[in-house]
Amino acid sequence: MEIKVPELSLVLMIGASGSGKSTFAKKHFKTHEVVSSYFCRGLVSNDENNQAATGDAFDLLNFIISKRLKNGLLTVVDATNVHTESRKKLINLARQYHTLPAAIVLDIPQRTCEDRNEKRDDRNFGGHVIRQQKQQLKRSIRGLKREGFRKIYILKSEDEVNEVSEIIREKLYNDKKELEGPFDIIGDILGCYDETLCYLTN
Repeated sequence: MEIKVPELSLVLMIGASGSGKSTFAKKHFKTHEVVSSYFCRGLVSNDENNQAATGDAFDLLNFIISKRLKNGLLTVVDATNVHTESRKKLINLARQYHTLPAAIVLDIPQRTCEDRNEKRDDRNFGGHVIRQQKQQLKRSIRGLKREGFRKIYILKSEDEVNEVSEIIREKLYNDKKELEGPFDIIGDILGCYDETLCYLTN
């Protein structure tokens, strides 16, 4: 299975904690392309699970995303992103920098997510948090296209996740880097002189 995203895009990983977002992003994208909310929370508080630091963490996350998009770099957001409002802020960032938003949803069964989190020392919240995240995802998943995502992929099982062989980066329609010239720009302009003069005088 192939997933295709624009070569300049803001890719949102979407899914409950334990769905495998970080593992998927690490496997299919370059290290510096992935911006993690957990990592940002650790940077501002020394504790990736410190919920009191969430506001500062997402300020940092949005700042990093802005700088990457400003420089024309594909960026992957590794966060739960299950709330419509949190996704809206990221889509607005993409639009601000003329970048296409894409969504990769890991809608993995709740039991699988819970089992994975129970085995992790760095996740200290209970199953009720995952249950709430799954409910939020279920309520909003059908509206992803209306939110503005240009590419949407929804993976519903570990098998489907494992079947993804690669991420294809599609060229943008205005990408003409392969054209090497020479270009006769002056000649092209002069060739339209009569037509332009006619337009201006009528």
